[in-house]
Amino acid sequence: MSPVEQSPEAVGVRRPTLAEVAARAGVGRGTVSRVVNGSDKVSDHSRAAVERAIAELGYVPNHAARSLVTRRTDSVALVVPDAETRLFSEPYFSGIIRGVSVELADAGMQLLLILVRDEEEYARLGSYLSAQRVDGVLMMAVHRGDTLPDLLDELAVPTVLAGRRSHREPLGHVRADNSNGARIAIRHLLGRGCRTIATITGPLDMDVARSRLEGYRDALESSGIAVDERLIAQGDFTEEGGQVAMRELLQRCPELDAVFAASDVTASGAVLELRASGRRVPDDVAVIGFDDSIVARHTDPPLTSVRQPIEEMGRTMAGLLLDEIAHRGKGRREVILPTQLVVRESA
Repeated sequence: MSPVEQSPEAVGVRRPTLAEVAARAGVGRGTVSRVVNGSDKVSDHSRAAVERAIAELGYVPNHAARSLVTRRTDSVALVVPDAETRLFSEPYFSGIIRGVSVELADAGMQLLLILVRDEEEYARLGSYLSAQRVDGVLMMAVHRGDTLPDLLDELAVPTVLAGRRSHREPLGHVRADNSNGARIAIRHLLGRGCRTIATITGPLDMDVARSRLEGYRDALESSGIAVDERLIAQGDFTEEGGQVAMRELLQRCPELDAVFAASDVTASGAVLELRASGRRVPDDVAVIGFDDSIVARHTDPPLTSVRQPIEEMGRTMAGLLLDEIAHRGKGRREVILPTQLVVRESA
C-alpha cells in the first residue's frame, strides 16, 4: 500500500472523534449520532451543520461501534436455493442480482450472495441468518414447500421474495404478471393460425410455473379451444429440460404447430430438438419463450419472447426490503410488474 492509500492509523494520524464533530457543528453528540445513523429526527439546520463539520474534519464513523448500538450490519443476504451452474447460466438470475446490487449500493448497503444446494446447507443457513448477521434477506427461486421464509418471519428478520410460494404468501414479494404474459403469447400464436399449441412448463412446485400454465389454459379456453393434456410437458427452466420435454411432445403429438416455453433457456432447448427432428422454426412449428433475455436475441432463429422487467424486479425487491428494515411492515407488499410480447422470427 502506498502512503496515499494508508489509513490514518497506519501513519499515526489521530482519527477525529464524534465529540469533536459535535463541537465544530455546535450541537450535541446525540445529534451527530442521529445524523450518522440516518435518523430523520434532526432539523435540516442541524443536519447541514453536522455534515459540514464531518467534511471539514474528515470524520469517518466507527461502523463496528455503530453496529453494537444500532444492531445494524449494513448488509443484506441474497439467497439463491440452486446450483452454481444455473446461477451463472440463466440470465434471469444475473438480471435480478444487477437490479438488487444497484439499489443496495445507492443505499450504502453491502450485498452477500448465498447459494444453497441441499438440505444440510439450508439448515446451516437458517442458523447463520438467525444470528442477526445481516439486516435483511432477499430470496429467489422460491418453491411451494420452502420453510426458510417462515423461519425468518418467526425470527423477525426482514424478508422479501422474488415471486411467491402461493397466492396466500404473507411476506413482501415482487413478481411479473406471469399469467397475463402467457395469455398474450398464446393469443399471438392463435392469431398466426396455430391451433395445436403445446407448452413446456417450469417445475410445478413454483408459483411462476403454475401461473404461466394457468395463462396458457385460460387463453385456449377463452378462445373456445379445449386444453389437450398431451400438449403439456413439464420442464425445469433448463435447456436440457427443454430438449427432453420437446422430444416427449413430438412423440405424443407430432402434428403440433406451436410451443410456448416457460423460459427462454427452455425455448432454446425446444428449438434444438425441433431442428434435430427435421422441423423448421417457425415454418413448421412456431416457438415463444419467456423472459426476453439475451438468449432470445441469440437463438437461431431469434426468439419471440414475453418480456418481464428482470432488473426492475431486483431493484423493487431491494426497495421493499429497505422499507421493511427501516419500518417493519412497510415492505410487506405484493408488487406485480407488467409483461409484454416482443415479436421476433421464431413466431
